[in-house]
Amino acid sequence: MSNFKCAPESDRSKKHNDYSLQFNRWFLKPIGAWPQTDESSLVWKILVLLQILICSSIVASNMIPCLLYVLFEKDNIKLKLSATGPLLHRIMGSVHYWVLLKRSGDISNLIRHMETDWCLIQKFDDREIMLQQAKFGRFIAIICGIIMHGGTILFSLARAMKTVTIVVDNETFTTHPMTCPIYNKIIDTRFSPVNEIALILQNLAMLIVSSSTVGACSLAAVFAIHACGQLNVLYEWLHELVKNQEKRNDKAKRKLATIVEHHLRILSFISQVESIMHKVSLVELTGCTMAMCLLGYYTIMAWETLDTAKITSYFIVYLSMGFNIFIFCYIGGIVTEQCKLVGEMAYMTDWYNLHYTTARSLILIIARSNDVIKITAGKLFHLSIATFGDVIKTSMAYLNFLRTMT
Repeated sequence: MSNFKCAPESDRSKKHNDYSLQFNRWFLKPIGAWPQTDESSLVWKILVLLQILICSSIVASNMIPCLLYVLFEKDNIKLKLSATGPLLHRIMGSVHYWVLLKRSGDISNLIRHMETDWCLIQKFDDREIMLQQAKFGRFIAIICGIIMHGGTILFSLARAMKTVTIVVDNETFTTHPMTCPIYNKIIDTRFSPVNEIALILQNLAMLIVSSSTVGACSLAAVFAIHACGQLNVLYEWLHELVKNQEKRNDKAKRKLATIVEHHLRILSFISQVESIMHKVSLVELTGCTMAMCLLGYYTIMAWETLDTAKITSYFIVYLSMGFNIFIFCYIGGIVTEQCKLVGEMAYMTDWYNLHYTTARSLILIIARSNDVIKITAGKLFHLSIATFGDVIKTSMAYLNFLRTMT
């Protein structure tokens, strides 16, 4: 059990922490959203600012013309709805990007908190528990990247490979349709090379907003899984509290003090994660509900013309959106359950083998565990598997309403 003095092998702790966050770093560094350390050089900080400026400009150059298209270009409601989905995807990704940049300092604090946790846990068995959870967090980050980036890339490729024929002044041209419609009074994207340049910029924008979404989702998952790993270590400590214990009060009291201190440290970590991620979760919850509704509508429209390519691409993106919501709801659910389990473990220990003054102290742990810090969406909705079911049902209800109205 830790005595809250940092282990001398701090390099190993940093290595383990880097192992936990490796894929998150890969997702966020290319878009400049990975938190910078105080030791970063001035040149590096300037390069990151330039990176952020370039990424923001690419996304804005796609989002603003699409917004103008929705507002002014077409009076046909179906054409407006066809542009709303891509626009919504870019708005959601932009909000995630903004939150990651704005809360970069807080995210950096959480990363340092994780590194300190690795440093504090000195027993081999406890470190093995944390490593198992770190591997699980990495697995979720990999799956996030594969499904979300995979859906975006496949959709982009499907659109880029497709061509349509247009007739202008009795001349026939072949052009690539845009993934996100552009207001034609700004630029005419029907003709080469403007068509190809605009398509490349749109695909880059999709990758940037997708990376911000993947980064936010995987970062929330890794933080939550790390907290669960710390709680699992705490369960072991509670089990050892009375293991081979005689009724010697001093030793048990020292162990219990360590348990209480570490429990409060874990709850503080979860509270910080919630304060950062609740905005991201709200955007994801509301945005994916609307996006899944629109994707269902697009699929129905494509089904009428038996357009297999469109149906396949919409289905892939639909699965990606559903997975986004599932990850947030899943981590919210397991954090809540694991926090409650601390109180149950304290109750189920052989507390009758402890001195009565020490046994009474367990009541405080049980009481604190009943007041769970929940992962929420905008501090309005508790994220859980039940919430995931509500999102699916709500999107289907909106889809039925939209289908009836159009």
